[in-house]
Amino acid sequence: MTVPLPPLPPVPEEGYRPGGRSLVDIVEREHRQLRELSYRVTDPGIAPERLREAVEVLIAALSRHLSAEEQYLFPAARAALPEWADQVNREIGADAGLLTALKALSGPADPALAEVADRVRRHVDGTAAVLAALRGVATEAELIRLGNRWEIAEEAAPTRPHPGTPATPPWNRIVEPAVGVVDKVRDAVTGRPTYLSDLEQPPA
Repeated sequence: MTVPLPPLPPVPEEGYRPGGRSLVDIVEREHRQLRELSYRVTDPGIAPERLREAVEVLIAALSRHLSAEEQYLFPAARAALPEWADQVNREIGADAGLLTALKALSGPADPALAEVADRVRRHVDGTAAVLAALRGVATEAELIRLGNRWEIAEEAAPTRPHPGTPATPPWNRIVEPAVGVVDKVRDAVTGRPTYLSDLEQPPA
């Protein structure tokens, strides 16, 4: 293997192709959806109720995305691409700033929402470069296995911004699922929308 992976079941034989989606496919699709949501929440013509729902889903989707990213994409890129370590560190710092900005939002009418939306788009552009570099050195099997781990991590991840939690393994893989349980209880109690499918018109 060219990319050091987190603990995973051994590959049965050479040429084996695991089931699942590639990390690249997952992240690129989520980036398109996050970018669309970032424009939706700054659309002056959006109805107030639709805006509230879109902001809540953007916060939840982005919180899950950043959690999975810091658990799997960035560690894999750092290990496989030592020359990209500085860029990875910058992206982790940008993630922390984005989570802080999300947490500071007072609601859908907050004027800071436009800056948050711009940060989301900058995040997509910066992380896309790291992803492209990783794709250049990883095998398809490695990317699929990372994609499987990403999806597991994302489902257990927080749905609210927690900028104070660890941003690197192993502690983020321990802390974030525990925080995610608390977030999901709060979401269930309040009826908060957290998935794209909760929106009247989900991004593709």
